[in-house]
Amino acid sequence: MRTDQILTRLERVFARLDREPERPAHLQTPQMSRHRVVLLGSTLAFYLAIVVAVLTTSWLVRLDWQIMFFRPYEQWPQLHAFLDYLVVLGQRGPTAVMVAAWLGWRSWRQHTLRPLITLGVALLLLNVTVGSVKLGLGRLGPHYATEIGSAELFAGGDIFPSGHTANAVVTWGILAYLASTVVTRRVLSVVSAVVSLSVGATTVYLGTHWVSDVLLGWSAGLLIMLALPWFEPLIARTEAYVFDLRELLRRRAETGRMPAPVVSALTPLLSAGGKWQLKPVAVPAEGPSAVPAPATPAGAATGHAPAHRSIVHPANRPHLIRSERTPVTPVGSRRPAHTAHTAHTERTGTRGTAARPVAGG
Repeated sequence: MRTDQILTRLERVFARLDREPERPAHLQTPQMSRHRVVLLGSTLAFYLAIVVAVLTTSWLVRLDWQIMFFRPYEQWPQLHAFLDYLVVLGQRGPTAVMVAAWLGWRSWRQHTLRPLITLGVALLLLNVTVGSVKLGLGRLGPHYATEIGSAELFAGGDIFPSGHTANAVVTWGILAYLASTVVTRRVLSVVSAVVSLSVGATTVYLGTHWVSDVLLGWSAGLLIMLALPWFEPLIARTEAYVFDLRELLRRRAETGRMPAPVVSALTPLLSAGGKWQLKPVAVPAEGPSAVPAPATPAGAATGHAPAHRSIVHPANRPHLIRSERTPVTPVGSRRPAHTAHTAHTERTGTRGTAARPVAGG
């Protein structure tokens, strides 16, 4: 008769995941190589060039206006419905939730918090850098432009650089950054590049961004991805701190669940099994020196009451309260020493002695 437990498919999946190592040995943290530094410097130069071109109202601003007047959404209206859904891949809320769910599963599977912490650091850098430039330059979008040929800067807008484009580069690029193998990293890099380029072009098609907005958004997202290896020590320290905090809270929870030891007068008399434990008492040796001297009654010899009353306890024997003492059954009869004869003599006033002879007779 077989007694093996039959596991469901979901239970088998969880059992397999529980056997995964805490962290695969082949995972390597990206380093800031010379090639990456060169790419970072080139991208930063391109970023600054776009900002200067917009600030000086150069040919790039004229190109923005030309494409805006071309109105791509009117040239190819059949693409409008599809591109309305495609542009969602660049929105920060939906994409962050999808990618965080995937990286959370990876963190649970590999017993490491690095994927989630890396995503959090990348999104924080994205919001700080892109948000500060948006608010600082204050550029208006194509639908809100007021002067033809103007850069529309410092007008209270928040369109430059494109947040959709930068978010697409960072959110989908983080999957390639955290890939386990070289082949997977290359494939995901191509996928993230295609998605970010498509999202940027879609915003230009819909007329929500200038071309220069999209170019600066691509540069901003790429700068964050190239600079992430500099934040790897911070990510490692954060992960170690979270794990140490979890262990501390777990120890405190286990300590709080343990009952406090009860200390009472019965504790020395109880054995490990919860039964009474009889301790041997040393019996004094026979002889005059072993018998303790009788206590002198108060005021019998000196006529003065003693200053205090000393209580002597037997050696090697704990003092017990009255309710804890072992009851002792008296030995012998409880009746008085004299019987009814004594009571009769007390009533008649005579004693039970022989009659005296009468003198004379």
